[in-house]
Amino acid sequence: MSPMLDQLSLWLKEREITEVECLISDLTGIVRGKISPTSKFVQERGMRLPESVLLQTVTGDYVDDDIYYSLLDPADIDMFCRPDPNAVFVVPWASEPTAQVIHDTYDKHGTPIDLSPRNILKHVLALYAERGWQPIVAPEMEFYLTRRCDDPDLPLQPPIGRSGRQETGRQSFSIDAANEFDPLFEDMYDWCEAQGLDLDTLIHEEGTAQMEINFRHGEALHLADQILVFKRTMREAALKHNVAATFMAKPITDEPGSAMHLHQSVVDAQTGQNIFSNADGSMSELFLHHVGGLQRYIPELLPLFAPNVNSFRRFLPDTSAPVNVEWGEENRTVGLRVPDSDAQNRRVENRLPGADANPYLAIAASLLCGYIGMVEGIEPSAPVKGRGYERRNLRLSLNLEAALERMESCAALEQYLSARFIKAYVAVKRAENENFKRVISSWEREFLLFSV
Repeated sequence: MSPMLDQLSLWLKEREITEVECLISDLTGIVRGKISPTSKFVQERGMRLPESVLLQTVTGDYVDDDIYYSLLDPADIDMFCRPDPNAVFVVPWASEPTAQVIHDTYDKHGTPIDLSPRNILKHVLALYAERGWQPIVAPEMEFYLTRRCDDPDLPLQPPIGRSGRQETGRQSFSIDAANEFDPLFEDMYDWCEAQGLDLDTLIHEEGTAQMEINFRHGEALHLADQILVFKRTMREAALKHNVAATFMAKPITDEPGSAMHLHQSVVDAQTGQNIFSNADGSMSELFLHHVGGLQRYIPELLPLFAPNVNSFRRFLPDTSAPVNVEWGEENRTVGLRVPDSDAQNRRVENRLPGADANPYLAIAASLLCGYIGMVEGIEPSAPVKGRGYERRNLRLSLNLEAALERMESCAALEQYLSARFIKAYVAVKRAENENFKRVISSWEREFLLFSV
């Protein structure tokens, strides 16, 4: 056993952990894996899972056989999942001492599997490391609290707060509206502290019972792990208080969507200096090229930021979400906002990813776009001053089908992301989209049933 795994075993023993949840993320961001007695976990030092897990859709279905067998061994072989000792968290809501351990996936030769979202992010971070760069990210997660409802045909309703009343109207940044759910958030903060999650602020967002949690800035892989764990934690805290928490991009009609805003900067790995700023504090060429790369390649990788049919409802007109990849300083009406800051903290905020995006893939894609811009010297457009919602330049695909076609046809990406990963991701999302199109919506029944 390696020294790091020895340390992990000691960590489990000191906390008297009796069960270990062995986790990986599939392409959609769903946590999959096994629950193991601690003794067996320590003995086996990991787990095996069918590699087909990485091609499951959000409904648990799989892609068409032709694509499936072109990507995976027809014998449905196992992949080898090894625990990352730096991605270990307690499970505070469990009835007995339990830990959750995020694993990396490898084939039988020890090669990282290129369909794994966590491996994709690690690959992008390795590109930065080869240049002596280290990305720094700070995610912001928006979500809704709703009443629990077991009928998916019914619209979601705001939950009842401490006052015994439902929230009404827009309550952006309201302290009292957030305090309606104090007992829930106290549990959430306690559980996040127990897990070592780097939470910063809690904000009441614009939507009815819509909240936002900001994370402190830090290393990209660690923050992606934390988002995966936080989403589980938030859902569990909500259930404890008989409400639901949803990270759907657009869960409620006529309410704002939920985003996963990503603040990102890059520092010199040796000195820690922000390479986005010159010595005199002005914007560096690398910063401008990073923005240029985001503008050029976000539209090609949009399915990694907006992975579901529902994701594109965030981008409808008058929904408080950006619909382009324009950029501007202190401008929330464009997709790429540059917050006002000092030279060392200069960063760009990618406001396009939805809260429903897989955190590993969204962070990897956002950093990759900026990386390509820096190494290829891509110049950005002129920054937008004033309102940017109506800008039609650099417009995004209007639906998932168009976005998948664009991602599939972008040959330039294949030198950075494997053709196998792109084929697999597009296939999974197309399978989900076909599944969606089989469902007849309430809108169709309401307006077409007796009218056409």
